[in-house]
Amino acid sequence: MFGIIIGLALLMFLAYKGMSIIWVAPICAAIVALTGGLELLPSYTDTYMTGFVNFTKSWFPVFMLGAIFGKVMDESGAARSVAFWITKLIGTKFAIAAVVAACGILTYGGVSLFVVVFAIYPLAVALFREANISRKLIPGTIALGSFTFTMTALPGTPQIQNLIPMQYFGTTPTAAPIIGVVGAIVMAGGGLLWMNYSQKKLTAAGERFVELDKKIEEVNEASLPNPLLSALPLLTVIILLNLFKFNIITSLIAGTLVGIALGFNRLPKLIETINAGAAGSVLAIINTSAAVGFGAVVRAVPGFQGLVNFVLSIEGNPLISEAIAVNILAGATGSASGGMGIALEALGAQYVELAAQTGVPLEAFHRIASMSSGGLDTLPHNGAVLTLLAVCAMTHKDSYKDIFMVGCFIPIIAVVVGIILASIGLI
Repeated sequence: MFGIIIGLALLMFLAYKGMSIIWVAPICAAIVALTGGLELLPSYTDTYMTGFVNFTKSWFPVFMLGAIFGKVMDESGAARSVAFWITKLIGTKFAIAAVVAACGILTYGGVSLFVVVFAIYPLAVALFREANISRKLIPGTIALGSFTFTMTALPGTPQIQNLIPMQYFGTTPTAAPIIGVVGAIVMAGGGLLWMNYSQKKLTAAGERFVELDKKIEEVNEASLPNPLLSALPLLTVIILLNLFKFNIITSLIAGTLVGIALGFNRLPKLIETINAGAAGSVLAIINTSAAVGFGAVVRAVPGFQGLVNFVLSIEGNPLISEAIAVNILAGATGSASGGMGIALEALGAQYVELAAQTGVPLEAFHRIASMSSGGLDTLPHNGAVLTLLAVCAMTHKDSYKDIFMVGCFIPIIAVVVGIILASIGLI
């Protein structure tokens, strides 16, 4: 049990220091194995790699196709066109809400949040410049639209954090719609209230928009494709996945083909675009698989049963223990999908049994697991947080407080609300 705690703490510390989880996870798994009495080499070549490979086998097609879809939407200009249309529609007066809405539509349409960060940033700069709002608020605003309600809460989202629980609970992407919609309202509404509060506070302190030395790419409206046509690939993924109940793989293939067909003239190097998307997916799937491999070793040591007993002994609704387990592991790995993968791989079967014993629907376990993965994952060492701050040319000191509030604190409140709803039978 002590070795598991040491391994988790070391994994979190090394990830926070910027070391890649690809090589850090096996080292931390080795510590867990040694302190747990397992043979070192077999624990890596068999136990660790079995967990690693099984996750890759199940999810690599989704990661790859999602990355290719996002790359096609990005390089054809379709993602930026939809975002520009939304921000223009809402207007400069509500610049923060406009950026959040643009990010939300793209992520709900299946575009990777990393792609969204790069696509939205120039639009956010233009809006914040015109509204004379401090650019310190840009990271928090993009995080609210990309890392929260459309990633984990809204029923039907094709983001991986909403799909992973299906494998363990036999559910659908629209599981627990009431919990999901209410959770999304809490995340989006609470996040907007916080960001507007931060804006007023900075404005009162005399902080306004300041130009950076580096040149920001200006948004040329005339060069963008038609926004309504650009939205069709996003709608294709959402409609096929949720209305026609197609597999996510089929939905992403169809969305990508629609995107290529509509933006063919804007994709002169189509093969290079597809290659770049496919190559980019490899690092993402390996990072998550490395975290799941670590979880497989944790599950194999005798002390794990003590951890299971502790989590499952938390009194009250079993959704509480699930939320705690997913949050802790997502925080340790700095990954929503990685943390949830570890938790459900280790405890999913027990939660299915608890669902049968307590009468709590598996749909509620799905939605709470998904929403919980988007809580403590957004700690300072999270890869998406580091990327977002780098793209926006901001530091943790400048903008992390806002990211923490909209990406950690408020989503955890939404999980609490979701558990309360489930406890009174509203799912």
